[in-house]
Amino acid sequence: MDIRAELKRGHSKEIANRIVAYIGNDAGRFRELMEILTAGPYRITQRASWPMAIAVEQYPSLLLPYYKSVISLLGKPEILPGIKRNILRVLQYQEIPEEFEGEVLDRTFALLEDTGQPVAIRVFSMQVVYNLSTKYPEIKPELKTIIEASLPYASAGFKSRAGKILPVL
Repeated sequence: MDIRAELKRGHSKEIANRIVAYIGNDAGRFRELMEILTAGPYRITQRASWPMAIAVEQYPSLLLPYYKSVISLLGKPEILPGIKRNILRVLQYQEIPEEFEGEVLDRTFALLEDTGQPVAIRVFSMQVVYNLSTKYPEIKPELKTIIEASLPYASAGFKSRAGKILPVL
């Protein structure tokens, strides 16, 4: 399968699932997808982020060689929200390798605090920070402060996730 050609065909769940089925747990095929994700153009990159997220949910170890590049993407302001959302969706279910925990925390705290970010990005960032707070309890007060400060102006989705996290902080 030519992954790039599939992505050029459109953006649908059917296409994403077909790509994921083709990739399976094959690191070489996943590498092809990640090269497309990081190379652009932006529309193809955005489309590649969805099957990336689905593949990593099924086979979490596929992401291990690409932590540095996906974390880098989170820090770039020009990266489309859909790409950030899919990366964060995946990270909320991952055990972050220790060597990347600090950088992931920096990026996700910044995204959580940024009220200009779409709700899903802030919610997934909240979850990633919370997950890491179980290992680093000293960050819990800062997380709690940020969540509580955001609540008066927050969307229903933000309030819902905050309602699950705040009681356990």
